[in-house]
Amino acid sequence: MQEIKVIHQASKADLGSKGVFNWSLWSHPEAKFPWSYEGEESCYLLEGKVTVTPKNGKPVTIVKGDLVTLPKGLQCCWEIHEPVKTHYKFD
Repeated sequence: MQEIKVIHQASKADLGSKGVFNWSLWSHPEAKFPWSYEGEESCYLLEGKVTVTPKNGKPVTIVKGDLVTLPKGLQCCWEIHEPVKTHYKFD
């Protein structure tokens, strides 16, 4: 299985080249839930803190300013520690 990719504190150049600010918005309060990805998802955290734990894998913590790629086929648990607001897109 592919790994979760994180660009910590992504640069404005990275964000602009990917068109991040034109992606859809999603927000969610503190929670913990299972999730699986039928397609690759990219997201950019505007607010909050989340730990994504892949099934049989190591937890990955993402925070405000991080640009994340979650691979197709990933089965994981999302634990939202602080309410999140993200730009996201599916490929």
